[in-house]
Amino acid sequence: MNWLLISPVLIPLVCGALSLTLWQSRRVQRWVGVIGTAALTVASFLLLYVVWHEGIQVSYMGGWIAPFGITFVADLFGAIMVVLGGLTGLAVAVYSLYTIDARREHFGYYPLTHILLAGVSGAFLTADIFNLFVWFEVMLLSSFVLLALGGERAQMEGALKYVTLNLFSSTVFLIAVGIIYGMTGTLNMADLAQKLPELERSGLVTTVGMLFMVSFGIKAAAFPLFFWLPASYHTPPVAVSALFAGLLTKVGVYALIRVFTLVFTDDVGYTHDVLLVIATLTMLVGVLGAAAQFEFRRILSFHIISQIGYMILGLALYTPLGLMGAIFYIMHHIIVKANLFLVSGAAYCLRGTYELKELGSLYRTAPFLSILFLIPALSLAGIPPLSGFFAKFVIIKAGLEVEAYFVVGIALLVGLLTLFSMVKIWNEAFWKEAPESSERLVAGAEQRGSYVPMLIPIIGLALITVFIGLNAEPFVVVATAAAEQLLDPAQYIQAVMEARP
Repeated sequence: MNWLLISPVLIPLVCGALSLTLWQSRRVQRWVGVIGTAALTVASFLLLYVVWHEGIQVSYMGGWIAPFGITFVADLFGAIMVVLGGLTGLAVAVYSLYTIDARREHFGYYPLTHILLAGVSGAFLTADIFNLFVWFEVMLLSSFVLLALGGERAQMEGALKYVTLNLFSSTVFLIAVGIIYGMTGTLNMADLAQKLPELERSGLVTTVGMLFMVSFGIKAAAFPLFFWLPASYHTPPVAVSALFAGLLTKVGVYALIRVFTLVFTDDVGYTHDVLLVIATLTMLVGVLGAAAQFEFRRILSFHIISQIGYMILGLALYTPLGLMGAIFYIMHHIIVKANLFLVSGAAYCLRGTYELKELGSLYRTAPFLSILFLIPALSLAGIPPLSGFFAKFVIIKAGLEVEAYFVVGIALLVGLLTLFSMVKIWNEAFWKEAPESSERLVAGAEQRGSYVPMLIPIIGLALITVFIGLNAEPFVVVATAAAEQLLDPAQYIQAVMEARP
């Protein structure tokens, strides 16, 4: 048993069980949340270090070797994603200390958060496509309860839309799993990669691949079934919104990249052309939706959709540079998007609203928060020297290399409209005078004692964004190596099928 490999799943599961055991002690639950996510982060970095220096890591549950048992595997891409999950979980856990009310704590906020992180890590590390479905369901159940926790009308409405579309996605996923098992007799992804090319029914294989594309596309909030996201992500407490924004859709993107570089690679001319169209429409529709909004978190929610388009674009191009850009973009976006939601929560603490028309003067009353907003906002828009500039630059360069000029033009336009949205937030929330009639200003001023500690995770994530921008080379090197592994699936297949417990 490779304990380091399974620790990103085991740690949050143990912490979730411990939090349930300590149900009556909310203070202990809070610190279990922070210590547990810190341990998850440390274990994730150690796993990435081992994978970088020793190669792909494999572990068989119960000693049943592949393809017969449950297999966990960490290549560079999976290890990177687990690290990002740990960092996001830690930032949200610290933020939650000062923002989650006692009622939500009493009804299981911390155990649910740990279970969600376990599901995320499990999805990144499983080598079995059915167990990928299982981890998706673990995420769905915990995220649905977190979304509805509090029972407010807007939350329940958003939660119902969220769970309905995701249950439909899960149904399509399960149908595809059943068909592919009937065709091959296996669900291990490395074994599937070996057996599917041998089948004579290539058209049926492509059809099953499209079913997986639909399922994962819904979970990633890609066009056209994306509307569950902006209808739900702005309704729960901002700590929950930040956790969802950073991680949940990226699990869908991860699954798309994994199966369409490992399993479904025989009809790239068709499947990846479809992905190219989906990426283009996802970028465009998401940013247009954001431009039309005047609520802080709804703008950010629509931008999740548009940025997902950039990630899928890197996969659709299916070149070393394109895949490297997709991985680098995910690394940048998880940090930046989670941070922007945390900033919106700090603004709410000061003003008592997320409506841009009712905000204002934050630049004068909270200048440090204004700077902390500008860092992820300008990075999201792709302004140098922040991380978003290099992420967009690589994607654009990859598109130009394959002469996808129309898609590149759309990507550049989306970047400009993203900057427009961030400038709109700046002008409305930070720069303009606050409405004199707003009664929330006094109430907000009384809450400033709880505002300062909220800045701790925001500062941490902002520093990571600046560090990636000013020191991009090592991140590019790791992302390039991860892309090379994805484009050479023989390494992954050999590691999974030839390793022994």
